[in-house]
Amino acid sequence: MSDQERNRFSARALRYARVGAGMGGVAARMASSRLVGGESGANAAALAAALGGLKGPLMKVAQLMATVPDLLPPEYAAELQKLQADAPPMGWSFVKRRMSAELGRDWESRFAAFSHQPAAAASLGQVHRATTLDGQEVAAKLQYPDMQAAVEADLAQLDLLFSLHRRLSAVIDTREIAVEIGARVREELDYRREAKHAALYAAMLADEPRVRVPRVRADLSTGRLLTLQWLEGERILAFVDDPLETRNRLAEAMFAAWWVPFSRFGVIHGDPHLGNYTVFRDQDRPAGINLLDYGCIRIFPPRFVAGVVELYRGLMAGDEARIVGAYETWGFRGLGREVIDVLNIWARFIYGPLMDDRVRTIADGVAPGQYGRREAFQVHTALKALGPVTVPREFVFMDRAAIGLGAVFLHLKAELNFHRLFEAAIGDFDPAALAARQQAALAEAGLA
Repeated sequence: MSDQERNRFSARALRYARVGAGMGGVAARMASSRLVGGESGANAAALAAALGGLKGPLMKVAQLMATVPDLLPPEYAAELQKLQADAPPMGWSFVKRRMSAELGRDWESRFAAFSHQPAAAASLGQVHRATTLDGQEVAAKLQYPDMQAAVEADLAQLDLLFSLHRRLSAVIDTREIAVEIGARVREELDYRREAKHAALYAAMLADEPRVRVPRVRADLSTGRLLTLQWLEGERILAFVDDPLETRNRLAEAMFAAWWVPFSRFGVIHGDPHLGNYTVFRDQDRPAGINLLDYGCIRIFPPRFVAGVVELYRGLMAGDEARIVGAYETWGFRGLGREVIDVLNIWARFIYGPLMDDRVRTIADGVAPGQYGRREAFQVHTALKALGPVTVPREFVFMDRAAIGLGAVFLHLKAELNFHRLFEAAIGDFDPAALAARQQAALAEAGLA
């Protein structure tokens, strides 16, 4: 290992050693200001600084926490959303050793070309563009070393933060949320599972030309190396000022990429980061979406999907029994009248565009920076008076993904009839049929 690489990874180890102390200091500040009255904005900045010193898997967790409505005060969520997962990339000599560990000493002979510089670096690994011996352009994602230990250390810090949250706030019981986040983040370490997720999406979206899924190169993949077909594309944000027709076309493709798998197979892509999507062209026209990352996939039991549909239909009909039944199907327990009213505030916000039978934007005239804030404030204020509500673990990524999808529509300023798109997606919904399709798709992808 070169001195430069040794210094880089020594620095990473030191950051992991320091983050616990940093988090402990922030926890003390937060508890103190709660007792004596203090500046929460300053505490939020201190929290971001402590987490930002790590620049590793905890970034993914922190950004996820920032997207869960009312999990954190707005000032904390705003600070965490600024963080970027920018782990320092591995140098070429280190990449060669890691590739040898995954594919053997002769690994370079299995590629016609392999870029020395990463095309992208993220929280758990980095991507190199390469060409296979049969001429296929591929993306080789190589996991950083010691990520399992790093993730476990980060999740321990998450437990500390959630424990503090439970002491200081009686609004949401975060225990189920912590369990769910831990399970999904651990799954992201298993690249063999991610390869199966990609195969699952290829099967589910086989008849959807507006969404492209990369093919897996199983012969060049392991548990810590994932090689996928390289899909040429441009960032979605490059199209936010294009003509409305183009923006609507891309928004409809995103809607299909999310709702077809969920409504027909009970599967969602749980990481709404804009970097996980690019736009492909057809005859030089922006035509659809490349779906790039499959680490954070959530497979739901059919009953949970049925609850999503039932809540929508209950809200549309004003049928309280149906609404309560949907919440109970999801796992909410002991729901009194007041808690149901509070849950309905958030439900009507999430479902609002889907219930409105007209062409509109997602925000419908509300400034993007204010979208959802009024509803979140109402929920927070009401639950503070009523006591803690335990959020079922399955709800976490469903809500996160829905908000992430809405953010894409906000960026694109799309004007669509979301109600009719949704009705088309669930019009023939049948839990038994979904269960059969899900079982067949999971078996085909090797996930059954």
